[in-house]
Amino acid sequence: MSWKRITGSWPLWAERAALWWSVLYAGGAAVAAATGPAYGYALLGKATGTAAEAATAGLYGAAALLAYTLPRRPDRAWPSRLAWPVVALCLTSGFAFLFSPAHALAVLFGRNQPPMDWAAWANQGLAVAGAVLWACAAVAHRRRARGRCVSCGGRAAAAPGGRRTAAGLVAVAALVPYATLKTAWALGATVGYTGAGKPGMDPRYTSDLGIRLYEHGVDITALLALVGMALALALTRPWGRALPRLPLLALGWAGAGALAPFGIFLAVMGALAWSGLTDWGVADHAPWVVVVAYGGFSAYGLALGRATRSYQRTTRRACARC
Repeated sequence: MSWKRITGSWPLWAERAALWWSVLYAGGAAVAAATGPAYGYALLGKATGTAAEAATAGLYGAAALLAYTLPRRPDRAWPSRLAWPVVALCLTSGFAFLFSPAHALAVLFGRNQPPMDWAAWANQGLAVAGAVLWACAAVAHRRRARGRCVSCGGRAAAAPGGRRTAAGLVAVAALVPYATLKTAWALGATVGYTGAGKPGMDPRYTSDLGIRLYEHGVDITALLALVGMALALALTRPWGRALPRLPLLALGWAGAGALAPFGIFLAVMGALAWSGLTDWGVADHAPWVVVVAYGGFSAYGLALGRATRSYQRTTRRACARC
C-alpha cells in the first residue's frame, strides 16, 4: 500500500490507532510506576516510581476507554469533544519534544549543557505522535457525527478572507516586542534587566555560535522570531501559496501547539520566581519583560493557530469521494 493511500485513508484507521496508542502508552506508564525507572514518564520531575507515572497511566487508560467508545458512538458529539482534552494531555506530555531540536543543537555546539535524556526524548516524541493521532480521531468522529464526508468535511475550500490576513498580522505584532528587546540587549542596552552580566545570554547555556553572534549585536532567538514572523505571513499572504503546503501546515500547527502554552508557562514561572517560591532566572527581569515580551509567545501561538487553520481550509483540494 502506497504512502499516499495510507495518508488519504486516515479517517478509516485514526480511531483504532488512537486506541492502540493509548493502551501502549498507558501500559508503559504503569510499568514505570511499578518498577521504578521512569522511561521519560516523570512529568513532574526526574524522580522515578512516583505518583506522576501512576497518574499518567490512569489518565491514558481513561483515554483508551474513550478511544474504544469513539467508533461505537458515531452519531454522538460528546466523544469527539472529550477527545480534544486528550490531545492537550498528549501535548503536555510531549511539550519538551517540540523544543528538542534547539536542545540537541545546544548539546552538540554549546558549553556545559546537560546531557540528552534519550529515553525521555523518545517518550515525548511518542506523546506528540499520540496528539496527532488523537486529533485525527477527533476530527474523523466529529465529521461522522455531523453526517459529513470524513475525508474533507464535506466543505468546499473557503475563500481567503480578512480574518486570515488579520491573524497573520497579529502573529507578527506579537513577536515584535520580543525581537526588539532581545536585539536591544545584544546591542548593549539593559532595559528591563536588573541582574549581573549580559541580559538575554548566559554563556553556560549558549552555543559558541550564539555567543559570537551576540558579541556582534545579533541575538539568535531574535532571528528565530523573524523566522516565526515569516511563517505567519507565508500562511496568510498570496506568495505563501507557492510554498509546499504540508511543511507549512506542520510548522504552523507545531508552532501554535508549542508557543501558546509556553507563554503561559513563562508567566507562571515568573510569578513564582518573583514571590520567592522558586529560583529561576526570570527574577532578574522586570515584570513587564515577561508580560510584554515573553507573554507575546501565547498571543503568537493563538494567532498562528488561527492562521494555520484558515490556510488549511483555503488550500483544501476538492474531495473525489464527495
